[in-house]
Amino acid sequence: MTLTEEGIVHVPGMASRWVRLASGAKAHYMTSGDTGPAVVLLHGGLPGSSGTAGWRHMAPFLGANGFRVYCPDQPAFGLSDTREEYWPAGIESHVDFLHEFTTALCLDRFHLAGNSMGGINTVNYVCAHPERVASFVIIAADVGDVAPGNRPEGAVPLPKIDGNAESMRAGMTAITSGTMSEELIQMRAEAAARHDQAFKAFFPSMWDYAFLQLTGDRAARLATKGRLDRVEAPGICLYGQDDVLQPVEWGYHQEDHLPRIQFFYPADCGHQGQSDQPELFNQVFLEFFRDGRVSGATADAAGVSRRRPELSDLVARP
Repeated sequence: MTLTEEGIVHVPGMASRWVRLASGAKAHYMTSGDTGPAVVLLHGGLPGSSGTAGWRHMAPFLGANGFRVYCPDQPAFGLSDTREEYWPAGIESHVDFLHEFTTALCLDRFHLAGNSMGGINTVNYVCAHPERVASFVIIAADVGDVAPGNRPEGAVPLPKIDGNAESMRAGMTAITSGTMSEELIQMRAEAAARHDQAFKAFFPSMWDYAFLQLTGDRAARLATKGRLDRVEAPGICLYGQDDVLQPVEWGYHQEDHLPRIQFFYPADCGHQGQSDQPELFNQVFLEFFRDGRVSGATADAAGVSRRRPELSDLVARP
């Protein structure tokens, strides 16, 4: 199988779309499903990431089960606008992009989820625009200054990934056990090469956020303390027990600071859980977005936290 004329892996049930944003940027996104509540899924932040790469398993599943799913390529990733004036200036640029994107598509209220960097962007968007978010899911992401502290030891260095297919294959193999076709590797490598300069300019801002090295207006804008822990939209977090980039102990630390978010710790799951355990994650997302709660059986399969009492409004027991 070859890539499409746009350089995308063909995924049955997903369609490629474009929209011109108010800023003038050309935004690419993938969709699935024609009717039902809107779901926006945000990919992670390693080179070569995109809406297709991050959500190729989940988007068609949710689309086939009554949702309209949108998977945008965030700035400096996928097929996003390569012109320098549209490079992200920092992690906060992704919040602006998401607001501009959802406004352009008339998505006034939607479910929101993100993995890794996409989870960071989910957290910051929920804090900035809580009125737009019906519910949210975080997968293996930093949550800002609501949970400050030293990171646990044991994380492996970020793999070196660039526009070379071999480095892409080696890097992705290090962080996920999900199946990766040669077409997927090719798509990711081409995307990484396309955005090499933009990514290098943007990447330090993710570390600034992760280690809370923020000052002035940026620190005020990206503050989550007193915001994420008080947001009314229901939220859950899935943190893989085998995450090598952010060890599961960091999830425990976050849980201690977020009493209104239900945590899950799935086994045999790394940093990109929706690819490592697609059937499990698909079911969790479906139940949570459809019913507002995860069934007891699914919660147990997903490793619902035993570190504190379950939140009965988020986990449904007989």
